[in-house]
Amino acid sequence: MVTAHKGTCFCGSVEIEVSGAPEGMGYCHCTSCRAWSGGPVNAFSLWKPENVRVTKGQDLVGEYAGVPNSKRRFCKQCGGHIMTDHPEWGVTDVFAAAIPSLIFEPGVHVNYAETVLPMRDGLPKYRDFPAEIGGSGKKVAE
Repeated sequence: MVTAHKGTCFCGSVEIEVSGAPEGMGYCHCTSCRAWSGGPVNAFSLWKPENVRVTKGQDLVGEYAGVPNSKRRFCKQCGGHIMTDHPEWGVTDVFAAAIPSLIFEPGVHVNYAETVLPMRDGLPKYRDFPAEIGGSGKKVAE
């Protein structure tokens, strides 16, 4: 049985569905994600692109690419953030908060060198990204 989770933008005009299991979950502390999310840290859930579908309101989905590997998607009606495509890594980040039924189980912190909200939770904290996705692979202390 394939697990599916449904979510929406802030106003509910755009609906999404993710299926299967996420490729990973965690926290991003980079300046870009903080500015986009409006918070001190962004909780992400990464999915294979084929497991993410817009099921309603596709015509209301806008896109902004502020950095080369992030195509951020949002609702043009309410401005609510929906997801970020990362084509270089072959994943789509669906904001964990946009999927209410998903049990968020973070496994990593990325871009922790940029943090403005230190989190002492025992999870690995990468200065930038793990080496397998093009980062330095260097970890930093809590």
